[in-house]
Amino acid sequence: LSNLIQGYTLCSRSDGKSPKTMALATLALTTLKNCLEARGLPTDVTEIGPTELREFILHLQQVRAFEHHPYTRVQNKGLSGCAINCYLRAIRAFWSWLIREEIISKNPFDKVRIPKPPGKVVPTFSENQLRALLKVISREKATGFRDWTMILTLLDTGLRASELVGLTVEDTNLEDGIVKVNGKGSKERIVPIGARVQRAIWKYLQFHRPEPLSPLCPTLFLTRDGEPVTVNRLEGIIESHGRKARIEGVRCSPHT
Repeated sequence: LSNLIQGYTLCSRSDGKSPKTMALATLALTTLKNCLEARGLPTDVTEIGPTELREFILHLQQVRAFEHHPYTRVQNKGLSGCAINCYLRAIRAFWSWLIREEIISKNPFDKVRIPKPPGKVVPTFSENQLRALLKVISREKATGFRDWTMILTLLDTGLRASELVGLTVEDTNLEDGIVKVNGKGSKERIVPIGARVQRAIWKYLQFHRPEPLSPLCPTLFLTRDGEPVTVNRLEGIIESHGRKARIEGVRCSPHT
C-alpha cells in the first residue's frame, strides 16, 4: 500500500491535483494503512475488500478529532461527519485510480456506502458583528491595515481563504477593478472588486506592504517579515480580531 500511495501521488500531481488535495489523500491513505495494520488486517490492495473498508469506517467514527493530524493537537471530540466523508472520498478516488491503472479488477467501494455528512447550517456574521470586527482593527499600523484590507476583500468578493492568500500583485488590476483568482482545481477566474477595496489595496501597496523576503515573491498580502500570509495565519488573524470585538455566537473565521 505504501508504494502505491507514492505512485498515486506522482500521477495525481502530473494530472494537476492541488497540494491540498494530495495532502488529504496521503493522510487518509496512511490512516487506512495504520488502521489495518493495527487490526492485523491485510494491507495488500488486492486483498482489501468491503469488510476491511467497513472496519476502517468504524475506526474513523471512534477516533478523536485530529488524532492522525501531523500538526494539530488532538481534541476531546470525535471526527465530524464532514471529516469522515472527506477521508473516505479521498480513499475512494485512490481505488478508482487502481482500477484505471489495472492494478485491481474490482472496486470494493462498489459495495460500501460512504456515510453522508449531516447537513448543518453554519451561522454567519450579522452586519453589526462585521462592523465591530472591522472597527477594532488599528489601521494606523501596517499589519492592521493589511488585516483590514484582507477582511474587506473577503467580504467584497466572497473569495475562499486560500484564494485570498494566493492573490498576487501582478493579478490585481486596480484600474479595471478586477483580480485574477487561481481557484479550486487550478481554475482561473476574474473577480470584480468594489471601489472601496480598490482604494484599500492601493493604499496597502503604496504605504503598508513590506519588502518581500524573496525579491521574486509575487504574493499580495505579506507578513511583517515579508513572507506570504498563509491560510492558517489568516484564520488566526480573524479569530484574534473577533475576540477583541467580543463577537459571540458565530465562528470568527474566513470560512464563515
